[in-house]
This record gives sequence, structure tokens and C-alpha cells, in this order.
Amino acid sequence: MDLTSEDWVAITLSLKVAGVAVLFSLPPGIAIAWLLARRSFPGKTLLNGLVHLPLILPPVVTGYLLLVTFGRKGALGPFLESLGLVFSFRWTGAALAAGIMGFPLMVRAIRLSMEAVDRKLEAAATSLGAPPASVFLTVTLPLSLPGIVAGAILAFAKALGEFGATITFVSNIPGETQTIAALIYSYTQVPEGDAAALRLTVVSILLSLFALAASEWLARRVGDRAGAPHA
Repeated sequence: MDLTSEDWVAITLSLKVAGVAVLFSLPPGIAIAWLLARRSFPGKTLLNGLVHLPLILPPVVTGYLLLVTFGRKGALGPFLESLGLVFSFRWTGAALAAGIMGFPLMVRAIRLSMEAVDRKLEAAATSLGAPPASVFLTVTLPLSLPGIVAGAILAFAKALGEFGATITFVSNIPGETQTIAALIYSYTQVPEGDAAALRLTVVSILLSLFALAASEWLARRVGDRAGAPHA
């Protein structure tokens, strides 16, 4: 399979965007998953709905909401730009869009893993005088690692294939925001571009399958080490 320099730039950018998206969304993902799994509070249903909203909304709507919020003329854009943070028409914006689109998958996997943790173990640690933060760090978090790993890699795979929200928010700029999905779209818009589009489609499928296989393998390895049951 002969990949062009343009293909490699898009592949590298996609991996970079997906990696940054997961890195920055994982801490809030763990926190929100813990809230949904372990706490009852007013607005819990609303929070759960907001977390999963990107799965329901058309991606272009999510991208438009990001544009009116984080764009240069958006609600938060000028303030963030004064701090040196620019998202619109930058690869950082692509990472933000990809992170939001993959966030529901991440949170759901981590939440299910935390809900499977035996609360008697947490209660035992509390009865021995461990503060809540210590219980979370030494009991809940280690036993939830399989779900955390699975959620992170599923979000990574989702970020690799993100298109609608990304192209609406940051456009399709070669070398800056043109990910694999955006380049495939560009190839389909020009004559004789079908072969190039098919080539990148195969690459995208292989990357996604690898990420899913890695998620399964790592979750099982972590689960074995933590003594957590798995299918």
C-alpha cells in the first residue's frame, strides 16, 4: 500500500489529535463516572443526559455548538484567546471535538466498571479509617482499571474516526486540521480520488480494529492483575 506524504501527515495528525483528546478527557471522565456510579444528587439524570448527548445529536450540531462557544467570536473564544488558547481552525480544536465525541463511550465504560466494584471493600477500607480520597485511590480506582483502559481506548478509536463535529468546528485544513476522515472526504470530492480514498479507508479500518483489540487485551491483562472478573 503506497501512502503519499499527504496521507502520512493526516495519519500522524489523527493519532496526535486522538491521543491528546483522550489524555485531557480521561481525568474528567473518571470523575464524572464516579459521580454517576457512586453518588445520588439533584440533576444526576440531567448530567447523565448531557454526557451522552454527543451520541444522540448530529455531529454537525455538536461542531456548531463548539464553534459558537469556543470560536474566535464565540462566547468563550475571546477570553480563551487572551490566555493563549485558540481552538477554532486549529488542531487543538480538532482534539477538543474528538474528545467530546468520544467522551460518552469513555464515561460509560468507566461507570460500568466502577459499579461492578464490591462496595463492601470500600466500606471495609472506610471502617479502618481511610478517608474518602484514599478509598477511591486505593480501592475503587485500581479495581476499575479494566473499564478505564477500555474506555480510554474506545474513546481513542472514536476520535480517530471523528469527522462531522471536527470539520464543522475547525474546517479541513491540510497539515493543521485535516485528519484521516477529512482527507478521505477530500479525496471523494475530486476526480480519480476513489483509489486514494479507499487506501485511507483501509488504514482507518486497520487502526480502529487494532485499537479495539488492544482495548480488549489490555482490559483483560489489567483485570487479571487486579483480580477483577471478566467475560
